[in-house]
Amino acid sequence: MTLNKMLLAACILLTASMAGLAQDQTPAAPGAASNDANSLQNTESERWNVYYQATSIGDYHGPFYAAYSGPLSLLDQTEHDVSLTTTLFMTGRLEQNTFLVFDPEIAGGRGFSGVNGIADAPNGEIPRVASATPKPYIARLYLQHDFGFGKKLDRQESDENQLAGERPANRYSIYAGRFTITDFFDDNNYTHDPRTQFMAWGVMYNGAWDYPADTRGYTWGIVHEANTRNWSFRYGIVAEPKFANGSQFDRRLFRDHGQVWEVERRYSWRKRGGAIRLLAYDNRDQGGNYAEALKLAAETQTTPDVTLTDRVGTLKYGTGLSFDQAITSDVGLFTRLGWNDGKTQSFAFTAIDRLASAGVSVKGTRWRRKYDVVGTSFTAGGLSAVHREYLAAGGLDFLIGDGALNYSPECVWESFYSTRVTPGLYATFDAQRDTNLAYNHDRGPVTIYSIRLHMAFGLKPWQRE
Repeated sequence: MTLNKMLLAACILLTASMAGLAQDQTPAAPGAASNDANSLQNTESERWNVYYQATSIGDYHGPFYAAYSGPLSLLDQTEHDVSLTTTLFMTGRLEQNTFLVFDPEIAGGRGFSGVNGIADAPNGEIPRVASATPKPYIARLYLQHDFGFGKKLDRQESDENQLAGERPANRYSIYAGRFTITDFFDDNNYTHDPRTQFMAWGVMYNGAWDYPADTRGYTWGIVHEANTRNWSFRYGIVAEPKFANGSQFDRRLFRDHGQVWEVERRYSWRKRGGAIRLLAYDNRDQGGNYAEALKLAAETQTTPDVTLTDRVGTLKYGTGLSFDQAITSDVGLFTRLGWNDGKTQSFAFTAIDRLASAGVSVKGTRWRRKYDVVGTSFTAGGLSAVHREYLAAGGLDFLIGDGALNYSPECVWESFYSTRVTPGLYATFDAQRDTNLAYNHDRGPVTIYSIRLHMAFGLKPWQRE
């Protein structure tokens, strides 16, 4: 039996055996990134735990105006597609401060037009995979170790990839293995999880951060984190894909890799929590350069192709800001800003060089639906001057390319309402209004409607310390 078949069988068996446990959990409100799976509280230290999630998103858009279309344009006719992910989150304590995380996952489905035609794509559950057939794979497999300083301890609850118990308040932590780099960087209390919060790419993460990952959003590497009461400092170095939007990783790690730095400051304002995070990154990969592609096209009298200028060790760099603030116990605000050099090829996430997003998230306590959440956000994405010129000349880029370009910032207004159907099961109704698709004023606007079903619960461990 192959590894893929073994993972598929394990997921199916464990899903069936644990399905009855969903009703036994006491859920927490999903206002930030929480859901019923996050509600398991323990007063003792866990030796292991298992959590499960399944999420399906159905997307629809109708016909819209398009003066013309290109090879990587969103189809201007009706489309309806469905995605599915199902994940086991398994965490074990090897020593007091050493943990092993293993998350097998199954994902499948299709995005609109093969996940092309919109830079700020609508479904965060489909990073860049256009395969309809669900396939199993390893999402995470990493070791974590905490080095504690001083006697002060923090109490943490049981959660996905997290064991209940005490953890050093002042610590230096190392994470090494397979994960998504967004597990550790660019966090935001109100928009970081497309399974429970906002779904569009440019608002769930910082779209201007071309974060290193394969087509499913995962990578291999190591992350260092220093944590105190109010501050965290993080550094990560991870593998880049061999080619843009690739599924295989570049093994020339001393030459091609992604690095990211982040400082986080947590604080209290009028007794309400808030945080601000400043991120910087540089990626070295086998990428191309838009100006060189335009120059080559002029010399050869051809359409520019950035892939013809690929070279090992191409540097792409940028920065980002993430901010969130609780206004009341039920209302929170957030914003993100992002920028990258804009002259080198978009390689691993999406084609956004400039980003500004902001929004609000409100729990349903006032209307006696304390587990419900309503949110709304606005995101504007932009391109550098040379990037615009490349697309206007007919060049194709990462997921976008209409054959011409009447440039205007791509804007997305997203609103959703998430309601708890039963303990462990949520339904979300989401609408996105997208204008200037792929930065092209000659295409759109279009309204995208989505329905999301999300199930999550935990299996309590039999053995405690």
